Amino acid sequence: MTVPPVALPALLPLAPRYHARVWGGDRLAPPVGGTPIGEAWIADGRSVVTDGPLAGQTVEGLMRAHPQDLLGSDGQPDAGFPLLIKLLDCRDWLSVQVHPNDAQARTMVGPGERGKTEAWHFLHVEPGAELLAGVTPGTTPEALAGAIRHGGILDVSERARPEVGDTLFIPAGTLHALGPGLLLYEVQQASDTTYRVYDWDRPASAGRALHLEESVAVTRADLRGDWHAAAQTGGVGTLVSCPEFTLVGARGGEQVDLRGSFGLATVVEGTLTLHAAGQTLEVGTFGTVLVPASAGAVTLTGEGRALIATP
Repeated sequence: MTVPPVALPALLPLAPRYHARVWGGDRLAPPVGGTPIGEAWIADGRSVVTDGPLAGQTVEGLMRAHPQDLLGSDGQPDAGFPLLIKLLDCRDWLSVQVHPNDAQARTMVGPGERGKTEAWHFLHVEPGAELLAGVTPGTTPEALAGAIRHGGILDVSERARPEVGDTLFIPAGTLHALGPGLLLYEVQQASDTTYRVYDWDRPASAGRALHLEESVAVTRADLRGDWHAAAQTGGVGTLVSCPEFTLVGARGGEQVDLRGSFGLATVVEGTLTLHAAGQTLEVGTFGTVLVPASAGAVTLTGEGRALIATP
């Protein structure tokens, strides 16, 4: 007798995976081997479902078993899961870096590779914390290339001080670096292609090599990121909308339409109960839930705020 496949639940809680980084802190998880935790990967294709009838299965496995229910009619399961969501805890400067766009990634990395467009939403900002986003106005492409090649990138980097609740959109080609004292949510294309321009004189180990010529090829002098200030958005509504993803902030009492695709809902304040297709799930701070496209929408109740990313 053939056993019918388990139906895809409307709410799939995901387990985080923690990554040690030299620049990390202590707000996400304890250190590993003496190295602090810098990143929690809270949703991607390798994420594992933690509860329900499909507990223990990966998102990639579910995508292959239920392609249309999970991804929607426009989804492309053969292309892999398209998004990666992280939490970042920065106690030191990250490298000054840049990412290629899709076309550049296919040429420079390999066929089928994605570029990396991303967005940051700031959850905690210590006094005086800074970041770099783009290059100073008036910097020519020639001057930028010289700064990359000859160690002068800090002289042409644009500095900014974010506030809690701000969102910064970083399209591919934007020079950037996060500074000490920041805790943030990041949504990005599912790519780990990073070209380092400068690493604050840390040892250039195999895992932290510089990529100067690649950086010259992809860094754009006209990009400085796109700010969505908390003072204007309150951290709710559409915070970023681009071809690669949409990021929406919502509070308890609101419903978010998934627009025919899946959603990745992360609670960033308080505790919320998620409701979708007749199912409910209580989610605490930093908990992340995959809501398949077949659910149609997700409703939030309770006292808190969530960020919901859709492709």
